[in-house]
Amino acid sequence: MLKELIESGFGNNMNLCCSEKMLYAANWAYNLQLPPEALKMSSGFGGGMGMGFVCGGITGGIMALSAIYVKRNNHESTRIKELEKEFIEKFNAALGAVDCKELKVKHPPVSSKRACNLDFILITAASIIDEIVEREGL
Repeated sequence: MLKELIESGFGNNMNLCCSEKMLYAANWAYNLQLPPEALKMSSGFGGGMGMGFVCGGITGGIMALSAIYVKRNNHESTRIKELEKEFIEKFNAALGAVDCKELKVKHPPVSSKRACNLDFILITAASIIDEIVEREGL
């Protein structure tokens, strides 16, 4: 679902950063019906929060998982913590890093418009999220 949407180029004509692309695509793929006010909160997480820290594919993905699996807040259960841990561990195993700085080196851009191979990174993240959603349900 999400993987195929990102593979098809979703968001390419919208000038979205990595975290926005993940959350906007998840909103569409899983019919989350998040309002624009919620979607725009993902904008500050692009480029590892603008400092090369945690990849926006991860932060946008965790926002999507939270929208799906958190009813009210983080402390209601350990479920979101377990799912985000699984997501991050699988992301790291597949890509060899979680921080933008490292991902840029390990997965360099295929065009001069990007700082990394964003499509490959987001497709990988989306595949992991799809796996979790297929197993856990919506």
